[in-house]
Amino acid sequence: MRFGKLLGLIAVLIGLYLLWRIRIIILLIFAAVAIATVLNRMVRQLVRWRLQRSLAIAVTLITIFTTLALVLTVIVPPFTDQVAQWLYQAPLQVAKISVWLETIDSRLPIELSDQVQQLDTFIRDIPRVLGSIFSNAFLLFRSTLALLVNSLLVLVITIMLLANPRAYRRAFTLIFPRFYRGRIQQILDAGEQALVAWGIGILFNMVVITVLSFVGLRLINVPLPIGNACIAGILTFIPNVGPILSVIPPAILGLLDAPWKSLAVIVLYIVIQQVESNFLTPLIMKRQVSLLPAITLISQLVCGLLFGFLGLFLALPIVVIGKVWLQELLVKDIMNKWDREKLQNHHLTLSELTQGPR
Repeated sequence: MRFGKLLGLIAVLIGLYLLWRIRIIILLIFAAVAIATVLNRMVRQLVRWRLQRSLAIAVTLITIFTTLALVLTVIVPPFTDQVAQWLYQAPLQVAKISVWLETIDSRLPIELSDQVQQLDTFIRDIPRVLGSIFSNAFLLFRSTLALLVNSLLVLVITIMLLANPRAYRRAFTLIFPRFYRGRIQQILDAGEQALVAWGIGILFNMVVITVLSFVGLRLINVPLPIGNACIAGILTFIPNVGPILSVIPPAILGLLDAPWKSLAVIVLYIVIQQVESNFLTPLIMKRQVSLLPAITLISQLVCGLLFGFLGLFLALPIVVIGKVWLQELLVKDIMNKWDREKLQNHHLTLSELTQGPR
């Protein structure tokens, strides 16, 4: 018996090790499942309009790729021109900042002089670092190639899931006992509804944040407004951490252009986040899954630490699905059922004591 338990423990450890080794693939599969779940809502709507499912999938994918192509066509050319123009003017801006810091350094106590000099060195290195990043074609190509391969994998799995979602759903339910498969279908429906509602809400937030950021940065006249606005919109996908990360690039660019612009960028992003928190989020919260801020932040830290940027990017949909399964499976079906059985046994014991022996 002990030998059998030891073999079982070894098998579990080997299984966990293998899962850890392929954790990135598992995350990519989860991303494909999440995307397919959201897109399936649009496909089903097209099917209700008397389109065949294959045609509905094609229309959905073509609409999405056409939209992305139009957005890239509008964004990429001016962004590349702005990058080239800024890299050309950056040394002059850095020289102005250095003169400004030297003036401040002469008026500060000796204790703060070292910090100002370190800031001056950091600012002087910014154009060189950015220039090396844009000029290093090999690293850029390698990163782009890895991103394209992962995106292609997610796209293929997404199309497979969209082609016949019921078959994959039926195969998943076979993992569970027969008497519980109907309940699993209900949990899957609840998870789909929560994920679709969250996806619609976050997409709405991303679009609004991108537009507001572009308008604000354009008014302040910060370099690269299109790229910084897109970064702000994309990082909206990562709450708590995303807004903090999104303010760093435009704040640095604003500091290099004019010191007051850096403070203006920070104030702008604070105002935008207040608009999102007080107006946008309550507006769409009726359709979203309510998540505790602390749970959201902890999940992002854990997923980011274990799985890198991909885990940080997928932390929130993982939490959305995890909350549904914990609430339906653990709380309702296990803990609440155990409480009901315990309460029924307690009532039976009381009735036996009050009635006495027969």
